[in-house]
Amino acid sequence: MTVLRTSLRNFFAHKGRMALSAVAVLLSVAFVCGTLVFTDTMNTTFDKLFAVTAADVTVSPKTAKSDESPPNGVPETLPAAAVDRVRHAEGVKSAEGGVSSSNVTVVDSHNKNMGSSNGGPTIAGNWSAGSLKSMEITSGHAPHGPGEMMVDADTADKHDLKLGDELRTIAQTGDLRARIVGIATFKVTNPGASVVYFDTATAQGGLLGTAGRFTQIEVSAASGVSDEQLKQNVTRTLGAARAGAAAYKIQTAKENADENRKSLGSFMDVIKYAMLGFAGIAFLVGIFLIINTFSMLVAQRTREIGLMRAIGSSRKQVNRSVLVEALLLGFVGSVLGVGAGVGIAIGLMKLMGAAGMELSTDDLTIKATTPVAGLVLGIVVTVLAAYLPARRAGKVSPMAALRDAGTPADGRAGWVRAVIGLVLTGAGAASLYAAATADKASDGSAVLGLGVVLTLIGFVVIGPLLAAGVVRVMSAVLLRAFGPVGRMAERNALRNPRRTGATGAALMIGLALVACLSVVGSSMVASATDQLDKSVGADFIVEGNQRIVPQAERAMRQTPGLDHVTRYKVVDATLTSPDGKRVDDNVTAADPSYADDVRRTVTEGTLKNAYGPDAMSVGSDYAKAHGVHVGDTIGVAFKGGRTARIKVAAITSDDTALDKGARYLSITTMEKYVPKNRVPANVIMFAKAKDGRQKEAYAALKKSLAEYPQYQVRDQTDYKQELKDQIGQLLNMVYGLLALAIIVAVLGVVNTLALSVVERTREIGLMRAIGLSRRQLRRMIRMESVVIALFGALLGLGLGMGWGATAQKLLALEGLGVLDIPWPTITGVFVGSAFVGLFAALIPAFRAGRMNVLNAIATD
Repeated sequence: MTVLRTSLRNFFAHKGRMALSAVAVLLSVAFVCGTLVFTDTMNTTFDKLFAVTAADVTVSPKTAKSDESPPNGVPETLPAAAVDRVRHAEGVKSAEGGVSSSNVTVVDSHNKNMGSSNGGPTIAGNWSAGSLKSMEITSGHAPHGPGEMMVDADTADKHDLKLGDELRTIAQTGDLRARIVGIATFKVTNPGASVVYFDTATAQGGLLGTAGRFTQIEVSAASGVSDEQLKQNVTRTLGAARAGAAAYKIQTAKENADENRKSLGSFMDVIKYAMLGFAGIAFLVGIFLIINTFSMLVAQRTREIGLMRAIGSSRKQVNRSVLVEALLLGFVGSVLGVGAGVGIAIGLMKLMGAAGMELSTDDLTIKATTPVAGLVLGIVVTVLAAYLPARRAGKVSPMAALRDAGTPADGRAGWVRAVIGLVLTGAGAASLYAAATADKASDGSAVLGLGVVLTLIGFVVIGPLLAAGVVRVMSAVLLRAFGPVGRMAERNALRNPRRTGATGAALMIGLALVACLSVVGSSMVASATDQLDKSVGADFIVEGNQRIVPQAERAMRQTPGLDHVTRYKVVDATLTSPDGKRVDDNVTAADPSYADDVRRTVTEGTLKNAYGPDAMSVGSDYAKAHGVHVGDTIGVAFKGGRTARIKVAAITSDDTALDKGARYLSITTMEKYVPKNRVPANVIMFAKAKDGRQKEAYAALKKSLAEYPQYQVRDQTDYKQELKDQIGQLLNMVYGLLALAIIVAVLGVVNTLALSVVERTREIGLMRAIGLSRRQLRRMIRMESVVIALFGALLGLGLGMGWGATAQKLLALEGLGVLDIPWPTITGVFVGSAFVGLFAALIPAFRAGRMNVLNAIATD
């Protein structure tokens, strides 16, 4: 009880000093709990949607996949006769044929896309009795003829649609025009899909291009029949038919929901683990803050601890007293963090709502494991961070009560730390060098990860040694011009190199990641731009979020001023090389003009010949792995088609990021072996203007495709800017998440300065007594803060650029060979760090300036 009372007394006596450390724990725990609540809520939302939209048993074509768009743009189908057979299965209450396609775009009369702005799917289908499970008609009526359609209420609200408005549905089989006669509302939260309904006959003809076919059969069970039993009955009934049940995929509601959840799972995992990774970085930075806080508190209480030892307290009791303080700090910070985490989750839901993904607070999911994880993580991390200061406190001897406050430096420990730090840094540098000289990117990435970890730990351990040298150099450049005040700021920063090193290390981690990602992102843009300049001969590139429909292709071909238009299709196939090895992959079928649109380096043969009858090219990596040479024959089993024997006419270099590993053949050759209804739609198209008519052709092509807003027409300048913008947006998201770690690091600087001011109270009083003005005192503390922040920034940016340069060497193995250091960004971050230092010093400097001189001198 004595240890607990002592810990409580010390904790509340220094509650102001503990506050910033508690905030660091709070932020880190809040980010973890917020991430868990947010992703759990998303899972709940989709689970409810999948549960309410799934029939008791669903029958679909065996080859259909819920997470893939059909290559030819038309969904896989099954015959209407299958519906009749299923209706006669034992235990069936009802069976309805369904039509559904997500390879559509819906536009209004002004050709404005009515789809989701967040990348959610646009789904078109037929309205049936089964639709009433998930939808309720809230306005108008269900569609009854070819000129009628119904839309979901969310889409109607977002785009101000009302009854009587005409919409055009663009599908692979043609355009479908209809007026809105009804609006239906989801019975559960719609995360962001846009849904339109037609009557069954219209949906079949407009979306599938044929009558009497369905994409699935929705089966309801009779009373008392389980889903599993119903599945067995349906399987048995279809198995008795000539086609056999093997031609179908038959799933219960649970199996259907699980498949949909699985297809969504990878996306959810990326979000979850990426955000938890940034939370981990914030925790790592917070550890330095906690270590610094307790180290300084222990140093300031050296005489007090010495007195406790003198009157009988054991080392273990002193040690436990500090750890109990850490336990209290971790508990308070974690409890507040759990509550803040729920707030963060709600904020993220609102943010996603603004971006187009609707998540309702009615589905807010807080699992019991979430607060437990937050509490355990926050408390354990805090206690572990305080362990070293607690051990140091336990080593204070009773004789320390007779000395001035402050723990004498352990010279031997300093040398051991320096040696360990140098060894770790050297090992990390060797790993980075090994990664940079690796022959394969896959092999080098693991070594790069090891190098990043070792150099980071090495810099943290060696921080005090670096602080002594780096701070002196920076002070000579920045501080000594301010005279005695600048020199005092330098000495204060150097007074405790361990503390300065730990404070700088907290800022170093976040800025190292910023610098690394900036170098990687800038190098990717520069490399891709270089590749486009060297390799792309086409003037215009057309692509979008829907495979290119025939009517858009016709519009392109009719555009005046174009020299040629090139189709580009990707065909799934199984390749059998001359050595007998089989590879499931794809081949690229394109028009012969593609050889001019994209210039590829050829290591053997002639690329033009690859577009001849029954000819193809292969990449150099594939050729090397399988001993393929020009003239060899490869077996190509086209998915949905026949197997062909194709002669290799060219081998292209894989020293590129553009079409790396592509195997080219002509569309004519592909169509020889793939049935017409299985020929894939174009994923992208290229066009070249007639000489001297680029500007006119560009405007004409945009005008020709104005009716198809799902496609973007870009010239090379547009394409480069789009690439730059996409990478920039991704980096901005990452920087935003890293801001949490930097905020915690700033709190560390504030805490260090605040405790440092308290530690130097008597010294500050003496300086004020001999003539140092309040203004000079504040300037001294601000300068000390700036030099500490710049020390952390210099280490972080240098380390991050080293990581980024090494990562670029691995990217070069994938064809991205240009290293580009974004100096404006690096310089801006470095200068910004100085302002971070100034900001962090505001409160400590203000408090120091307000000290009463006599009271400060009298401080023990």
